[in-house]
Amino acid sequence: MELSLRARLRAGDQGAFGRLFDENAQGVYGYAVRTLGDWAAAEDVVSLTFLEAWRLRGKLDVDGGPVRPWLFGIATNVLRNTTRAGRRHRTAMARLPERGVVPDFADELVARLDDGARLAAAKRALERLRRREREVFQLCVLAGLDYASAAEALGVPVGTVRSRLSRARARLRELAAAELTEPQRGAGQVGSDRVEAVRSEGKSR
Repeated sequence: MELSLRARLRAGDQGAFGRLFDENAQGVYGYAVRTLGDWAAAEDVVSLTFLEAWRLRGKLDVDGGPVRPWLFGIATNVLRNTTRAGRRHRTAMARLPERGVVPDFADELVARLDDGARLAAAKRALERLRRREREVFQLCVLAGLDYASAAEALGVPVGTVRSRLSRARARLRELAAAELTEPQRGAGQVGSDRVEAVRSEGKSR
């Protein structure tokens, strides 16, 4: 009898991990870039997520359903740690004296500032949500998981996911509208060759 994907992953089957990566890496990347507003940091999240998946493979229940909720639960934990580290880094950088250097933006980046500004505004609005509501919104809306999968990823009941998502949607509408009308506090980070990939994935959801 052929082993299930969960059983193969738990056993450390490299072919199974290759399949897990091929089927989910782009989804994890899209989830991370919409959460962080930073394409480079999102790539790091993808790498860390799959490294953690390999490290935690022994805890995977072989009798469960699809592996995607388990993987996105790991990605959510990686994002929590990345966000904390980012806050510490920004706090440390804010203590340094300004050097007065004006960045020389390439024309290609300037042409995409609107995309970056919108991404940054969305990120700021998400950051103002409560963490539990933000993570449910990210999993259900940004990552595209259904209620049951999000509940499995977070280890909470489906009803909790529904109520948190409802609150998050209502609050986010108010916050996003405010962010887009307030003066920008800084240009959002933008990418060049990654932007079209992110757009394409967003349209496919």
